[in-house]
Amino acid sequence: MYNRFQYISQGRTPEEHLSNCEEVLAAGGKWIQLRMKNFSDEQVEKTAIGFQSLCASFGATLIINDNVDLAKKINADGVHLGLTDMPVIKARLLLGQDKIIGGTANTLEDVIQRIDEGCNYIGLGPFRFTSTKEKLSPILGLEGYQSLIGKLDEEQRKTPIVAIGGIQLEDISSILATGISGIALSGILTNSSNTKEIVERIHTILYEPA
Repeated sequence: MYNRFQYISQGRTPEEHLSNCEEVLAAGGKWIQLRMKNFSDEQVEKTAIGFQSLCASFGATLIINDNVDLAKKINADGVHLGLTDMPVIKARLLLGQDKIIGGTANTLEDVIQRIDEGCNYIGLGPFRFTSTKEKLSPILGLEGYQSLIGKLDEEQRKTPIVAIGGIQLEDISSILATGISGIALSGILTNSSNTKEIVERIHTILYEPA
């Protein structure tokens, strides 16, 4: 219940969020997370419905960031929760067993907590500095990922872990070599003048044999 390549929406307006979402989907993206901070509830809900229509057209998965009530209201595919958001157990009760619940993590303790909570996947980061988040957790980098995955292996704990935070194309292969399952991207796609080319290169790295 996760995809190795996830796009986290970005935009200065709801219209930009929708336009950027459509570009990524048209380029081959299959997993979209709607993340709209500092917008009204009405704007977020209207945009989420637009995202849902687009995702249905392209056969893609729609995840709502933070807002469990909205995810339930529009019957989205799932929700992604930060460490200070609604507890995963409560979200699971509200959404049901068939919905996807992802959780943010920054430390080994966070990851173990997320595994114990029953998250379907974990977004681990930040890999490096990113302007997308206002309150940035300590940066992990390749060494942080290697160390954390190694400790999880020692404890025989397995769960899909997706790297997030300031990732560029040239980082992806090295990140995957640490044992990370996939990547979540935002700025590199939002700010690209050729989204299709970027998505094709990402798919090549993730899914084609070296």
